[in-house]
Amino acid sequence: MDLSTKLIHGGISEDPLTGAVSVPIYQTSTYRQKKLGQPGDFEYSRSGNPTRNALEELIAELEGGVKGFAFGSGLAAIHAVLSLFQPGDHLILGDDVYGGTFRLLEKVFKPLGLSYTMVDSQDLAQLEAALTAHTKALYLESPSNPLLKIIDLEKSAAWAKENGLLTIVDNTFATPYLQQPLALGADIVLHSGTKYLGGHSDLVAGLATTDKAELAEKIGFNQNSIGGVLGPQDSWLLQRGIKTLAVRMEAHQKNAETIAAFLTDHPAVDKVYYPGLADHPGHEIAAKQMRGFGGMIAFELVDESRVAEFVEALKIITLAESLGGVESLIEVPAVMTHASIPKEKREAAGIKDGLIRLSVGIEAVEDLQNDLEQALLVKNK
Repeated sequence: MDLSTKLIHGGISEDPLTGAVSVPIYQTSTYRQKKLGQPGDFEYSRSGNPTRNALEELIAELEGGVKGFAFGSGLAAIHAVLSLFQPGDHLILGDDVYGGTFRLLEKVFKPLGLSYTMVDSQDLAQLEAALTAHTKALYLESPSNPLLKIIDLEKSAAWAKENGLLTIVDNTFATPYLQQPLALGADIVLHSGTKYLGGHSDLVAGLATTDKAELAEKIGFNQNSIGGVLGPQDSWLLQRGIKTLAVRMEAHQKNAETIAAFLTDHPAVDKVYYPGLADHPGHEIAAKQMRGFGGMIAFELVDESRVAEFVEALKIITLAESLGGVESLIEVPAVMTHASIPKEKREAAGIKDGLIRLSVGIEAVEDLQNDLEQALLVKNK
């Protein structure tokens, strides 16, 4: 079955009781038990809910996992996965990961005894140098947030396996439509469902899946024990959003390719980060392991001092955190999504104060281009 079809018909795509083509919202906290100590498939909605279950089956099928898990946010999903590790364990992760991931590790897990080393995960030599006797996992984003670095997932996962490490991949930017990390050797895949999977900036959610039964059992235990589960209303919204993922991603990346070319040629723009550009360092790897180059762009202006006036002058493109919605969103990572990472760490990773991240929406590309043009021409008043 083609992935575009699987997005619509995969998992549990209809109600088995009534045949409804949209799984109902089971707005309930608990379920009748006919006999003492013999619950049915569902007993309490933290442990399982039919609407959430339909979504979890879908993400598992889309990513090639054995079981899926839906959480109240992307960070809740990451929290459940990081809870697999013990005090004294060590992780290796990319140096430009999402700021919330860094904050969770630095402020929550590090005081509990989990350590980590941030490296340029494109460089196998840096991975080797960071490896210790206590290293348990390699945590990757590809494309990365916000610099759009491309990691050779197959090669990285093979290296991790040789060294007895788990490979965890945050697949939020690519989505399962463009990239399937489990098929490339990863052990666990994470998503902020808030972004492209939901697609309409109307929910907050996180997803995880694995193709290892033992890991699935442990993640499921953490999900139930920690309790940060996704409610039935948002589970329904997210499953509905996933049904249109294919057409949306095609539109996102078609627009992004045009906007990336426009920005590259603009005299006010100094540098553009987009894996679809032939001169992007990870272009060939992205072409090998992805179905397309996605809808995310990062760029820097020639005059960094104009960043604030530029983003504030935009009329169609919205200055806001988040990404992956049908509307175009723009932000400055150093001030917004990655502000929790200390300045010296950000700059060492290449995240300059003037770096701009653009989530290209599915509006008419001419309107987006005109909006960028007029904002780039705005001068201080």
